[in-house]
Amino acid sequence: MTKVIPLPHLSGFTERNGVWYAEEIPLTNLAKEFGTPLYVYSKKALKEAYEAYDRACIDAKGKRRARVHYAMKANSNLAVIDCFKNLGAGFDLVSGGELARALAIGAEPSSLVFAGVGKSAAEITQALKAGVKCINVESIAELHKINRVAKGLNCRAPISLRVNPDVDAQTHPYISTGLKGNKFGIAYYEVLKTYREAVQLSQIDIVGIDCHIGSQITTTEPYLDALDKVLDLVEQLKKEGIIIHHLDLGGGLGIAYGAETPPDITEFTNALLDRIDERGFAHLDVILEPGRSLVGNAGVLLTQVEYLKPGTEKNFCIVDAAMTELLRPALYEAHHGIVPIEKKSAKSVIYDVVGPVCESGDWLGRDRALAVEEGDVLAILSAGAYGFVMASNYNTRPMPAEILVDGKNAYVVRERQKLVDLFAHEKVPTK
Repeated sequence: MTKVIPLPHLSGFTERNGVWYAEEIPLTNLAKEFGTPLYVYSKKALKEAYEAYDRACIDAKGKRRARVHYAMKANSNLAVIDCFKNLGAGFDLVSGGELARALAIGAEPSSLVFAGVGKSAAEITQALKAGVKCINVESIAELHKINRVAKGLNCRAPISLRVNPDVDAQTHPYISTGLKGNKFGIAYYEVLKTYREAVQLSQIDIVGIDCHIGSQITTTEPYLDALDKVLDLVEQLKKEGIIIHHLDLGGGLGIAYGAETPPDITEFTNALLDRIDERGFAHLDVILEPGRSLVGNAGVLLTQVEYLKPGTEKNFCIVDAAMTELLRPALYEAHHGIVPIEKKSAKSVIYDVVGPVCESGDWLGRDRALAVEEGDVLAILSAGAYGFVMASNYNTRPMPAEILVDGKNAYVVRERQKLVDLFAHEKVPTK
């Protein structure tokens, strides 16, 4: 028997009389005008998610308790990050490419935190020349590389150590980052020693401490456990004369793809900030780095049904999107809600929704009850995070277009890639 998983709440996408809308535009109109596969984002949903965090970041007296730094890796489209910049966000970056994107939309360098476990010397140079707020350090070796690069540039490097607190985030192992078996951060028992070492380096300025335990976390307890361990470190560092100015709590709060029940964003943020206040650290500059919880349910992926293929064990709904457009199901066995964007009178059948890529792992949804016919368009829900950013050209497939909807207006924020673009920079050697 097929398990029925509820659809998530999507503030920017609604069903009205059997037709799905992005804000005030029927998705059928967008599919006809721009083709499929097609990513569609709602500006209203982006704004509402950001404001849910920001409500907790300002206390009753109007004092700012924390600032949101959007984790760009979730969705780095220029229009999306520009929206967050205009709302007042800073940014969490994990590559030189993301740094370039942030600067391209006019983000203040002082609002940028550069993270990532394997920064190259070129990326460190890029960050220091730009004047980022902080570089999060993930190993002793990286700390020394940053010092060498800063010395060569004759500048100071503002750094924060990323603590691996060995806290179980209770999420998928591929997106858990705070256990001692993960590649991220500096082991808890080595943090004090590493800060002592950082103090001795000629070009290093210690400005903060950082912790990020994973992604798609749906309970508050792991965050509070990690927070207490990090605050214990801040107390010990103060006793040694090492002063921490900012506390970076990372991101990772999950969303409802279906049956998940993550905490309310504002209540969750208040719980963390209240704990900081209770322990006497209200003076710290607090940074929050949400990604998925800001954009995940602000986007859908539209895809057309190409074929309906009945089988003895499985029925297949073959669509024009694939793992090349949305990798999460193949990579994590992730669940996304899938709905026809317009109700039809077709009989409901249990299908595996699959793409045309030549891999058995190319599936987008398993055992879905769908009333569809060839040529219908489906919306794959909750696709705003880790969708386009993880897309590829495998099987020489062009990247889809991206659309941002704002009320009754739809904007092409990334044009569909052309086939010729895929090999424009390739060359056949001549004899």
